[in-house]
Amino acid sequence: MSSAASETTQDHAHADDGKFHLFVQIAMILAVITGVEIVLIYIPMAKWLIVSLLVVLSLVKFLLVIFWFMHLKFDKLFCTILFFIGLVLAGGTVSALLAIFSTHDGVPLTAQAIYAERAAASQ
Repeated sequence: MSSAASETTQDHAHADDGKFHLFVQIAMILAVITGVEIVLIYIPMAKWLIVSLLVVLSLVKFLLVIFWFMHLKFDKLFCTILFFIGLVLAGGTVSALLAIFSTHDGVPLTAQAIYAERAAASQ
């Protein structure tokens, strides 16, 4: 009996070592992706391309974190759906804010523009 118990303990210890190494590898991947994101900002490219690449890299990091570090990979499908609903809501919020503040009306007026409007209205 004791030999069977010691074998299962050793198997469990080896499984924990494998998980530890997997977590370290994922942490290294996340660090590399973060480094790429930082370098990407300083590369002279089209702004839309940089933003698109940053969004994709952030999505990859999000998925790695929720599936492995938050153990969502091993949870029920309902929990995964809840996380993705949150991701869709956050993406919709960001898109709406970008649409609102990208129009000309979203640009704040300077003091000079306000003075010019008042002068034109008084004439």
